[in-house]
Amino acid sequence: MRRTGTTRRGALTATGALALGAVLTGCGGDDDGAGGKQPAHSGARATTAKAEKTLREKAVRDGALLLAQYDLVAEAHPATAAGLVPLRAAVAEHGKALAPPRAKGEPKKGAPKADDAPPAPAGPVSADPKAAVRELAAAERRRADAHTEALLTAGPELARLLASVAAAAAAHAYLLTELAEETAV
Repeated sequence: MRRTGTTRRGALTATGALALGAVLTGCGGDDDGAGGKQPAHSGARATTAKAEKTLREKAVRDGALLLAQYDLVAEAHPATAAGLVPLRAAVAEHGKALAPPRAKGEPKKGAPKADDAPPAPAGPVSADPKAAVRELAAAERRRADAHTEALLTAGPELARLLASVAAAAAAHAYLLTELAEETAV
């Protein structure tokens, strides 16, 4: 006998279709080139560019903190290092992708400045390897939440990038939770 009513598969399909529609709505092109006129809101663009740069810089700083935390956990608990390597590498790539683009004519970064050193993560690493990996999972969840919240103020292109990084951070949180369960004490 066929089941009637809403099934889980049907609900997920409908939710996915709604989400896809919302994303595609945000993917529309700008109307700046229409008619060859200059937009009257060029001052708003400068403000938006500054806000986007601030969002990107914060995301990069937060990613650097998370990288430092990955390093501390791997150093304190070498048995977890193999499971952390691919996740740490992904976080490093996210930092590169989120870095503010260089302005035209701006020279490439040379020697790192004192400000460029990665910040130290807050607090010591737990002596228990399971707890240390769970703390990393919690940090990834916070990162996913922060990127999701930033979507509200980001421009369309940055919002797509932040959404991807937030999804990856949520996946990392899940994988770290699983790794914590598999880690021997």
